[in-house]
Amino acid sequence: MRIGDAAAAAGTTPRALRFYEERGLLPAPPRTAAGQREYGPDTVARVKVIRELLALGLTVDDLCGLADRIPLLIDDPNRRCSGCEPEGPGTAVVHRRLAALDAEIDRLTRLRTRLAGQTGLK
Repeated sequence: MRIGDAAAAAGTTPRALRFYEERGLLPAPPRTAAGQREYGPDTVARVKVIRELLALGLTVDDLCGLADRIPLLIDDPNRRCSGCEPEGPGTAVVHRRLAALDAEIDRLTRLRTRLAGQTGLK
């Protein structure tokens, strides 16, 4: 399928597919004689996993370090939590993101408390 069809099937844009390819999250697709990218269902499945991980708060940079592990999530979606090695690279990325989220929650909580105190609202 062409890039527009693959992007639509994955719930994203052609620009995102090109970006993921540039960043190494997608392998370079084969091209037609006219030079257009041709994608298969495996690429659509991979992009769906990438988008799901991004929606969970991971960054593209986080995923770039784990690009070789994305097929594991396609093959076994239940692996997402139960299949993490205690000291594996995926676990380290998740711990870093959780720490960043906790820090942001703390910052926002302090900001809210300060604003509520300044305005007399609770």
